[in-house]
Amino acid sequence: MKELPSSIGQLNALQKLDLSWCSNLEKLPSSIGQLNALQKLDLKVCFDLEELPSFIGELNALQKLDLSRCSNLEELLSSIGQLNALQKLYLQGCSKLKELPSSIGQLNALQKLYLQGCSKLKELPSSIGQLNAL
Repeated sequence: MKELPSSIGQLNALQKLDLSWCSNLEKLPSSIGQLNALQKLDLKVCFDLEELPSFIGELNALQKLDLSRCSNLEELLSSIGQLNALQKLYLQGCSKLKELPSSIGQLNALQKLYLQGCSKLKELPSSIGQLNAL
């Protein structure tokens, strides 16, 4: 599967979306931003996913985002800082990830941040010190 149908945005009550091991998934439809009840988004081992779209920041209820082993993911957009409910962010094995946006310091609910195997990530943004829950 290379992409999801845009009609997925009509699943208003969807709380968990598990797309792990969809290694050919290249992008997410913008309609994902309409999933207001979504709490868990699992994208681990989506090798062909190169970036998260900016509308990911519209997922107000999202508590867990798993991007483990998304080995082609090169960056996270600043819109990730809008995920006010995010508690767990899994980035281990994202070997092309070069930096984290400074907006990551806005994730006040963040309790766990996994960065093992992010070999191109050389430093953390100074805003990371603003996180109270870690």
